[in-house]
Amino acid sequence: MHSDDGHWHGEATARDREGHPLPLGVSLALDDFGTGYSSLAYLKRFPIRTLKIDRSFVTGIPHQISDGAIARAIVTVGQQLRQEIVAEGVETVEQMQFLRALGCDQLQGFLFSPPVDLDTFETLVRQDRRLSLDPPHS
Repeated sequence: MHSDDGHWHGEATARDREGHPLPLGVSLALDDFGTGYSSLAYLKRFPIRTLKIDRSFVTGIPHQISDGAIARAIVTVGQQLRQEIVAEGVETVEQMQFLRALGCDQLQGFLFSPPVDLDTFETLVRQDRRLSLDPPHS
Protein backbone atom coordinates (compact mmCIF):
# COMPACT_ATOMS: atom_id res chain seq x y z
CA MET A 1 0.00 0.00 0.00
CA HIS A 2 1.41 3.37 -0.92
CA SER A 3 0.51 6.97 -1.63
CA ASP A 4 2.41 9.03 -4.13
CA ASP A 5 -0.33 11.37 -5.22
CA GLY A 6 -2.56 11.68 -2.16
CA HIS A 7 -4.63 8.63 -3.02
CA TRP A 8 -3.97 5.32 -1.35
CA HIS A 9 -3.35 2.39 -3.67
CA GLY A 10 -4.04 -1.11 -2.36
CA GLU A 11 -6.43 0.16 0.31
CA ALA A 12 -8.83 -2.76 -0.07
CA THR A 13 -6.26 -5.27 1.16
CA ALA A 14 -5.03 -3.18 4.09
CA ARG A 15 -8.43 -2.99 5.80
CA ASP A 16 -9.31 -0.39 8.37
CA ARG A 17 -8.14 -0.07 11.95
CA GLU A 18 -11.12 -2.07 13.21
CA GLY A 19 -11.00 -4.73 10.47
CA HIS A 20 -8.96 -7.81 9.84
CA PRO A 21 -5.22 -7.65 10.55
CA LEU A 22 -2.60 -7.20 7.88
CA PRO A 23 -0.67 -10.29 6.77
CA LEU A 24 2.01 -11.48 9.20
CA GLY A 25 5.15 -9.41 9.07
CA VAL A 26 3.49 -6.43 7.40
CA SER A 27 3.15 -3.10 9.16
CA LEU A 28 2.44 0.41 7.99
CA ALA A 29 4.47 3.53 8.71
CA LEU A 30 3.20 7.03 7.99
CA ASP A 31 6.28 8.84 6.67
CA ASP A 32 6.76 12.63 6.77
CA PHE A 33 3.86 12.93 9.19
CA GLY A 34 2.40 16.40 9.36
CA THR A 35 3.27 17.35 5.78
CA GLY A 36 1.78 16.87 2.35
CA TYR A 37 -0.71 14.05 2.11
CA SER A 38 -0.18 12.58 5.60
CA SER A 39 -3.59 13.34 7.07
CA LEU A 40 -4.74 12.74 10.64
CA ALA A 41 -7.64 10.79 9.12
CA TYR A 42 -5.17 8.07 8.06
CA LEU A 43 -4.47 7.35 11.74
CA LYS A 44 -8.09 6.32 12.16
CA ARG A 45 -8.60 4.75 8.75
CA PHE A 46 -5.51 2.54 8.51
CA PRO A 47 -3.65 0.30 10.98
CA ILE A 48 -0.60 2.56 11.18
CA ARG A 49 2.10 1.13 13.45
CA THR A 50 4.76 3.84 13.06
CA LEU A 51 4.60 7.63 12.79
CA LYS A 52 7.65 9.34 11.35
CA ILE A 53 7.99 12.99 12.33
CA ASP A 54 9.12 14.94 9.28
CA ARG A 55 12.54 16.58 9.51
CA SER A 56 10.95 19.98 8.84
CA PHE A 57 9.57 19.83 12.42
CA VAL A 58 12.89 18.65 13.88
CA THR A 59 15.15 21.30 12.34
CA GLY A 60 14.21 24.11 14.76
CA ILE A 61 14.19 21.98 17.91
CA PRO A 62 14.80 22.96 20.69
CA HIS A 63 14.92 26.69 19.95
CA GLN A 64 11.79 27.22 17.84
CA ILE A 65 8.70 26.92 20.00
CA SER A 66 6.44 25.91 17.10
CA ASP A 67 8.67 22.99 16.05
CA GLY A 68 8.84 21.73 19.64
CA ALA A 69 5.08 22.05 20.08
CA ILE A 70 4.33 20.21 16.83
CA ALA A 71 6.78 17.41 17.66
CA ARG A 72 5.27 17.12 21.15
CA ALA A 73 1.74 16.90 19.68
CA ILE A 74 2.75 14.19 17.18
CA VAL A 75 4.46 12.16 19.91
CA THR A 76 1.42 12.49 22.19
CA VAL A 77 -0.98 11.35 19.46
CA GLY A 78 1.29 8.44 18.58
CA GLN A 79 1.66 7.35 22.19
CA GLN A 80 -2.09 7.50 22.76
CA LEU A 81 -2.60 5.31 19.69
CA ARG A 82 0.22 2.96 20.81
CA GLN A 83 2.33 3.68 17.75
CA GLU A 84 6.09 3.75 17.41
CA ILE A 85 7.43 7.28 16.93
CA VAL A 86 10.45 7.96 14.70
CA ALA A 87 11.95 11.45 14.35
CA GLU A 88 13.76 12.15 11.07
CA GLY A 89 16.54 14.65 10.47
CA VAL A 90 18.23 14.69 13.89
CA GLU A 91 21.48 16.62 13.49
CA THR A 92 22.38 17.93 16.96
CA VAL A 93 22.77 16.54 20.46
CA GLU A 94 20.20 19.11 21.65
CA GLN A 95 17.62 17.77 19.18
CA MET A 96 18.38 14.21 20.28
CA GLN A 97 17.95 15.07 23.96
CA PHE A 98 14.70 16.98 23.34
CA LEU A 99 13.17 14.18 21.25
CA ARG A 100 14.27 11.46 23.67
CA ALA A 101 12.68 13.43 26.52
CA LEU A 102 9.42 13.60 24.53
CA GLY A 103 9.44 9.83 24.20
CA CYS A 104 10.47 9.22 20.58
CA ASP A 105 11.21 5.54 20.08
CA GLN A 106 13.75 6.00 17.29
CA LEU A 107 15.81 8.85 15.92
CA GLN A 108 17.31 9.15 12.44
CA GLY A 109 19.70 11.69 11.01
CA PHE A 110 23.22 12.87 10.32
CA LEU A 111 23.98 13.02 14.06
CA PHE A 112 24.12 9.23 13.90
CA SER A 113 25.24 8.53 10.33
CA PRO A 114 25.09 9.92 6.84
CA PRO A 115 23.24 7.72 4.35
CA VAL A 116 25.29 4.62 3.51
CA ASP A 117 25.22 2.15 0.65
CA LEU A 118 24.23 -1.49 1.14
CA ASP A 119 27.81 -2.79 1.44
CA THR A 120 28.68 -0.24 4.13
CA PHE A 121 25.46 -1.02 5.99
CA GLU A 122 26.18 -4.76 5.94
CA THR A 123 29.69 -4.09 7.28
CA LEU A 124 28.32 -1.95 10.12
CA VAL A 125 25.82 -4.66 11.05
CA ARG A 126 28.47 -7.40 10.96
CA GLN A 127 30.72 -5.27 13.20
CA ASP A 128 27.78 -4.80 15.58
CA ARG A 129 28.51 -1.06 15.71
CA ARG A 130 26.51 0.68 18.42
CA LEU A 131 25.96 4.39 18.88
CA SER A 132 26.26 6.02 22.26
CA LEU A 133 23.17 8.00 23.17
CA ASP A 134 25.01 9.80 25.92
CA PRO A 135 26.12 13.34 25.05
CA PRO A 136 29.88 13.92 24.86
CA HIS A 137 31.48 15.06 28.10
CA SER A 138 32.87 18.59 28.11
